[in-house]
Amino acid sequence: MSTEFEWDAPTDASALDAVIEPNAVSAVVESTPVADAAASKVDLTRARLRDEVIANLAPHDPIPAERELVHRFGVSRATIRQALSRLADHGWVYRVQGSGTFVADKDLVTKSPYLTSFSEDISERGMTPGSRVLRLEHGRADDRVARELLIPVGARAVHIERLRTADGAPLCIESLWLPEWLTGENLGPELLGSLYSYFEHAGASPARAHQTIRAVSLDAAQAELLQTEAGAPALMVSRIVFDAHGRRIEASTGVYLGDRYDFQINVKRRA
Repeated sequence: MSTEFEWDAPTDASALDAVIEPNAVSAVVESTPVADAAASKVDLTRARLRDEVIANLAPHDPIPAERELVHRFGVSRATIRQALSRLADHGWVYRVQGSGTFVADKDLVTKSPYLTSFSEDISERGMTPGSRVLRLEHGRADDRVARELLIPVGARAVHIERLRTADGAPLCIESLWLPEWLTGENLGPELLGSLYSYFEHAGASPARAHQTIRAVSLDAAQAELLQTEAGAPALMVSRIVFDAHGRRIEASTGVYLGDRYDFQINVKRRA
């Protein structure tokens, strides 16, 4: 039996708690110098916490109290809390209610609830992302791929399979399909790096995704690629990525090592 759930991944934190009501009046919030300065201070504090505090602690060690961090970094308690919240979003720390904030296991990659690429997730953890290309070809869309990309069955599409690594260690097997209108005849090296960067340069920046996560067991071929035993637990993530115009630009499936990768999802009760 597999466990399965779905959620739509937003591109930014503001979308996580937004509830859109029918016929609601929308407003445009513009950036201001004061807001930009505050955001920069939070980002700087986050980087210093990561490099000067977390880097010198072991997994599950407690983070110093907020009062100590305020004195050490010369910023407000609100800035410290926002910086710690962002570190938690990216898997550097975790909170235990009533006990405090602790250093997360550095060998465990936590996927934030935002729409980010594998390369971005791994780089955020201070590791070097890598890929080994297993397949790169033009193929024909089967029923599933056609349905997910909204293209005719049998239409040409680019098929990519990659073994993704973190600091050289295998972590994920990806199988991706891209519509031909996005790539044309191109099978060049730009498709071998960060696809999200490729999408942006092609004028199809990723805006949101619909994802389904299932708990699975690795078969023999998957286990060999991921350098573990057949039957080991894994997470299978199916994703359909949309650009800002609502076009479907990627249909993918990733199989992640269950003991190296987890997903963080924010949920709330209905109003």
